[in-house]
Amino acid sequence: MKQTTISAEIKEMIFETGGRDALGCFQCGKCFGLCPWNELPKVEYFTYRLTQAVKLGDMINSEDKDQIDAEVAEVYKCVGCEACSSKCPHGVKLADILRAVRRVLAEYGALPAEIKAVNSKLVNVGNPLGEPREKRVEWAVDSGVPVFDRAMDYVYAPCCIPAFDRRALGVARASARLLKAGGISFGIIGNGESCCGENIRRVGAERVFQKLAAENLAAYKDLSGRKIVTSSPHCLVSFRKDYPELGLKLEPVHTAQLFAELITQKKLIPKVPFEKRVIYHDPCTLGRQSGIYEEPRAVLRSIPGVELIEFENHNREYGLCCGGGSGGLWLDRPTELRMANLRVRQAIDAGAQVLAVACPYCLLMFEDSVKTTNAGIEVKDISELLGAAIEP
Repeated sequence: MKQTTISAEIKEMIFETGGRDALGCFQCGKCFGLCPWNELPKVEYFTYRLTQAVKLGDMINSEDKDQIDAEVAEVYKCVGCEACSSKCPHGVKLADILRAVRRVLAEYGALPAEIKAVNSKLVNVGNPLGEPREKRVEWAVDSGVPVFDRAMDYVYAPCCIPAFDRRALGVARASARLLKAGGISFGIIGNGESCCGENIRRVGAERVFQKLAAENLAAYKDLSGRKIVTSSPHCLVSFRKDYPELGLKLEPVHTAQLFAELITQKKLIPKVPFEKRVIYHDPCTLGRQSGIYEEPRAVLRSIPGVELIEFENHNREYGLCCGGGSGGLWLDRPTELRMANLRVRQAIDAGAQVLAVACPYCLLMFEDSVKTTNAGIEVKDISELLGAAIEP
């Protein structure tokens, strides 16, 4: 049993790094009911107790290693999906509170081993996969995508995952092909670009984020006020929220939004049929955090032959997280703690043949789940599905 220990110093550190929102929590328990962890069998994640611990100063101040490890595990369970805050009567942002706690943990080096490894890769080469910088643009060279110049309409920033990961490369390639087919003038930044840092900032590694942001500010120095399109909702959120804090104001748009607009304008006309039952998963950062629900569905409905179905109960603002946010993509969780497995099972139970996503993190989380559980379903990004429906 945990022994309560009060530390006013730790409490103030958490408050000063963005956790003061905890004072607004009066433990009504709505966050507990909405947290995706509690959809998993045998898992109880008492979110409202975390805010109480912060308010009391009874957080990360033990000298017992096992207790510290247990607290770190609890803090890093939060995937930043923000389901809890969406219905909080006081508007408490639990994900921000826990980000503040993680910042304190990061200052003391009390991070999960997987996160420490990712931090090192980001510091050394600017991407979480640890790939050489010069590989960032290989996909673009192969796809005939030029470096951006100011005569172009958009910068395309696919995200580190589509730029480097073998499976997700198809997202960048399909997106580039669709942008070309739609008559969009665009280019990429090049090897000077680094990870946007959204996920690592949520992890609490603020110093790492600031380093990445400084690198990007140098690479994006002439882009203030320019339009930037990305395949990642995480980049979208970062460009919209984080970078303006640092003086860089971009006009970010997600590929789903731009594709839907091009389809409406008849600049993209899907003609190749795809005769399958498709279910769309709402990414947390694209849905709840950015309010983008209809555009991805419009893209899928435009494809001839697609039968678009919905998750029962868990769709749109109630969509269930894949588990990849706030560092979850890098954490090696045991099978019983993998939200992606539950989501894939929900898709199969709904009768879907294809699970469609609009986020590289979701793509990798579900692909891993399908492989490890031998689930009989395909996982596709909407750009891949739309790309295959556009005639060469």
